[in-house]
Amino acid sequence: MGFVKVVKNKQYFKRYQVKFKRRREGKTDYYARKRLVVQDKNKYNTPKYRLIVRLSNKDVTCQVAYSRIEGDHIVCAAYSHELPRYGVKVGLTNYAAAYCTGLLLARRLLQRLGLDSLYSGATEVTGDEYNVEPVDFGPGAFRCYLDVGLARTTTGARVFGAMKGAVDGGLNVPHSIKRFPGYDAEAKKFNAEVHRAHIFGLHVAEYMRSLEADDEDSFKRQFSKYIKLD
Repeated sequence: MGFVKVVKNKQYFKRYQVKFKRRREGKTDYYARKRLVVQDKNKYNTPKYRLIVRLSNKDVTCQVAYSRIEGDHIVCAAYSHELPRYGVKVGLTNYAAAYCTGLLLARRLLQRLGLDSLYSGATEVTGDEYNVEPVDFGPGAFRCYLDVGLARTTTGARVFGAMKGAVDGGLNVPHSIKRFPGYDAEAKKFNAEVHRAHIFGLHVAEYMRSLEADDEDSFKRQFSKYIKLD
C-alpha cells in the first residue's frame, strides 16, 4: 500500500476527536492508568488502591489512592518535606529520603486503619526482599499497586526506594527485586548489602568524601546544606 497523504479539509476537522486533556499535556499515561484502575469484575465495589509515587526537584510525594467516576480519592499521603521533624534534615530527594517517605506513609496509613499493631513490617533494615505475611485470624494485609506515572522504571530508581519503604512499613505491594539497587542483570543475582547502603545513604557519603578530596570548591557548593548542619 502506497503513502496516502492526509487531506485536512472540512470533513477532516469535522470528524477530528481531540485526545484527553492530560494526554495532550503529557501528564497521564492512560494505557497504564486503565490497567491500574480497573478492578476485577467479581470484586464488585471493592476499591483498587494505588501507591502513587511522584518526584520533584525538592520533594518526594507518596500517596495511597483509589479511583472513582468523579475522580481519585486520596486515602493517605506523606511527603519528604515532613522528614526534618523525624531527624532527616537534608537530602530530601535522594533514595534514602524516598525510602523514608514510603515508610512514613505505610505506618501512617496502617495506624489510621487500626492495623499498625497487626502488621509491624520489617523490624530490621537489611535491604533484602521482604513480603508481608497475612495473619491467621484478622484482616489481611493492605494491598496496593505501585503507580509511577511517567517516571522511568530503571534499576535503582527512587520510585522503587519509596515502594521498598512502604513494603518494609507493612503494606502489601507486589514487586520484584530486579529493580532494586544491587541487582546484577547479567549474573541475575541480587546483592542486599548494596541496596542497604542506598537505603542508609552510604553511597552519598562515599561520593561526598571523594568529591571533597578531588575538588573542595565543588564539594562546598554542592553540599552546602550538609556543611551548615555540621
